Amino acid sequence: MKEIVNVETTLRVPKWTLKKRKTNFSISNLFLYTSTVIVLFIIACAIFPKWIAPFSPTYMNAEYILSKPSANHWFGTDYFGRDVFSLVIYGSQDSLIIGVTSVLIGGIIGGSIGALAGYIGGFVDVILMRVIDILMTIPGILLALAIAAALGPSLFNIVLAVAASAIPGYARVMRGQMMSIKKRKFVAASRSIGTPSWRIFLWHILPNSWSPLLVLGTIGLGTSILIGSGLSFLGLGTIKEIPDWGALLSQGRGYLTVAWWISTFPGLAITLFVLSINIIGDKLRDSFDPKTR
Repeated sequence: MKEIVNVETTLRVPKWTLKKRKTNFSISNLFLYTSTVIVLFIIACAIFPKWIAPFSPTYMNAEYILSKPSANHWFGTDYFGRDVFSLVIYGSQDSLIIGVTSVLIGGIIGGSIGALAGYIGGFVDVILMRVIDILMTIPGILLALAIAAALGPSLFNIVLAVAASAIPGYARVMRGQMMSIKKRKFVAASRSIGTPSWRIFLWHILPNSWSPLLVLGTIGLGTSILIGSGLSFLGLGTIKEIPDWGALLSQGRGYLTVAWWISTFPGLAITLFVLSINIIGDKLRDSFDPKTR
C-alpha cells in the first residue's frame, strides 16, 4: 500500500520562506490601502472643503499671525493669521483640477495621435511621430514653462501647458500598443471574414489597447500635479485669494527661518499625494501586466 506523501515534505520548502512571502504580500497591501485612503481623503477635501476645513481660507486673525502648530491651528498660521490647514484643504481643489484635467486632455489628444499613427502607419505614422519626437526632446517642465509663460497666468492656461507636456508620452505608448495588437491573430481573422477596418479598430484593437494608457494616466496624475505646482511656485499659476499648493510653497519660502510650517505642510501634501498615486499606479501596472500575474 502506497503511503500518502506530504507535498511540503516532498518539495522541502522551508516554512520561513512561506511566512516571508505572506509578510511581503501583507506589507504591499498595507502600502496600497494606505495610499488609497490618502488619495480618497485629498479628493474629499477638494470636493467638500467646507465640511473638513475648520476655518475659512480668507479669515484673518491678527492675534495669531505666524503662530506655531497647536491644538487650535494644526498646521499653524501664516503672515496674515490665516489657518494653514484650511489653506491646504482649499488649495487641493485647483491642484487636483490641474492634475486630472491635464491628464484627460493629454491622454485623449496623445492617445488619438498614437492610435492614428500606429493603426494607419505609413506616411501618417512618419509625420506624426516626427512631431512627437521633436516634442520629446524638450523636457516636460520646460515645455510647460514656455507655454505657460507665453499664455499668461491662469488656471486654463496652466492646464493647457501641463497637458501639452504630457501628450508625447501618451502618443508613444498608444502607438506601440496599436502596432502590437493589429498584428495578432484575432485581428487577422476578422480581416479574413471581410470585417471593415473601422469596425476592427473600434471593436477589436481599441478596447485591447487602453490598459497601458490607464496606468500611464494614473502615474502621470502625480507628475502633472508636480509640474502644475512648480509653475504656480514660479508665479505662472492661478492668481486668486485661495492659492493652490504650489502658490502656498512660494508664499512661505520667505518665512522658512521664522515660520517653517507655511511651506512644509503644503509640500508634505504634494509629496504624500504624488507618492500615493505612484503606488496605486504601480499596482495597476502589475495587475494589467500578464507577465506579473
